[in-house]
Amino acid sequence: MAENIPAVRIDGLKKTYAASNKQPPVEALKGVSLTITQGEFLALLGPNGAGKTTMIGIIAGLVNKTEGKVEVQGVDATANPDKAKSFIGVVPQEMNFDIFEKVFEIVVTQAGYYGISRTEAIPKAEQLLKDLGLWEKKDTQAQFLSGGMKRRLLIARALVHEPKILLLDEPTAGVDVELRRGMWDFLRKLSSEGTTIVLTTHYLEEAELLADRVAIINHGIIIEEGTVKELITKLNYVTLLLDTVEPVKDATLVLLREMNVKKIDQDTLELTLSPGQTVNEAIRKIAATGIQIANVRNAGSRLEEIFINLTKK
Repeated sequence: MAENIPAVRIDGLKKTYAASNKQPPVEALKGVSLTITQGEFLALLGPNGAGKTTMIGIIAGLVNKTEGKVEVQGVDATANPDKAKSFIGVVPQEMNFDIFEKVFEIVVTQAGYYGISRTEAIPKAEQLLKDLGLWEKKDTQAQFLSGGMKRRLLIARALVHEPKILLLDEPTAGVDVELRRGMWDFLRKLSSEGTTIVLTTHYLEEAELLADRVAIINHGIIIEEGTVKELITKLNYVTLLLDTVEPVKDATLVLLREMNVKKIDQDTLELTLSPGQTVNEAIRKIAATGIQIANVRNAGSRLEEIFINLTKK
């Protein structure tokens, strides 16, 4: 496939869900157009109900569009859906595997749906489970895995046919900090190897750490596109909460007087980023004082504030 052909091209995409239970029709997507280049890591941000999952579902061929066009690796997803789907691996929000089936068999069976023989699938499944830290659980029924392990199993299953494009719908939701960081490392490796990745997330900091580019969707419309740094430059402020490994001493905090940092409690700092300042830049400055950050999270519903900011422009 020629490199100048986009991995995904979306043009005028609309989706309206029919009325049900006396509820009016819902217009989930209102004419979305977006181009994702080969090997790009795109983060799709938006609040609940913004249209992220609907968009992912249509690209993956799991949801029927109302209007518009989707091309996957140059293939019209409506005219040739099976071919388009062959290029894609999907990691959904919900666990949709047989919980009574063993981990190894879930991955090998998935390969069969793409015409991969069991003989060929076995080494692929083994390597993926090892890469994702699941090999020791290969003979365990999926129901006995932790929530984080189930998420990683979804990723292994999505990758067994070696797709060119990986779609992840909030894969780190509900995952603890350690597992989330391990998942981030794995996704970075995949991206470096040329896999095109589309990640939906609520978290601006997650997008910054992983993505080449961000698209923000709200009320079925993409309201902003660009790199995270470009996005932050357009904002008045972004406020984050930093969980620290150890209690922060006031004397240490004095070293950060030039930054907008304040202590919420002994183990939590509030950081307000100035226009153009990225999370990574701020964290590096804080770490230079000896403060160790265990976790970074949005302060309340700050992403909602970002949307308000952007839609006012």
